Amino acid sequence: MTALPELPLGQGWAQTNVGDPVVQVRFEGEGVVELGVRRCISSRLRDTYPVSSHDIEVFGLNDVPPHAFARALAELSEGVLKADPLCRRVVFAASAGQADMALAAEMAGFRPVVDVDVPGAELRLFVAEPVWVSNIDLQRVPGA
Repeated sequence: MTALPELPLGQGWAQTNVGDPVVQVRFEGEGVVELGVRRCISSRLRDTYPVSSHDIEVFGLNDVPPHAFARALAELSEGVLKADPLCRRVVFAASAGQADMALAAEMAGFRPVVDVDVPGAELRLFVAEPVWVSNIDLQRVPGA
């Protein structure tokens, strides 16, 4: 499994736990937002979609207002994509019924892609992708 990249954390960010497979970070902006970062291949999401070994899941560790979470999620996902050029997806999973977190993910630039079931939870997966992925022409077959 590919190790997590060194995350470029800007002003207001601190890495509070360095571990494999989870790194914990903290953002102090409009409140304190604590987030976890891990490879999707080693998370509960590994069997929910065609996971790449470089896909990253970002998940919340504390309750915060959606606008604060959205800002932190946007900044962290941008940092993840800069840190790992092979990352195709930064994924956030909102539990069914968490409309505020779904809205926060969309405010952070994530788009909803699929609803999935994992043991004990129904989730909606949101993704942020680098430009090289989102610009792929899905209607064109390579070599055709």
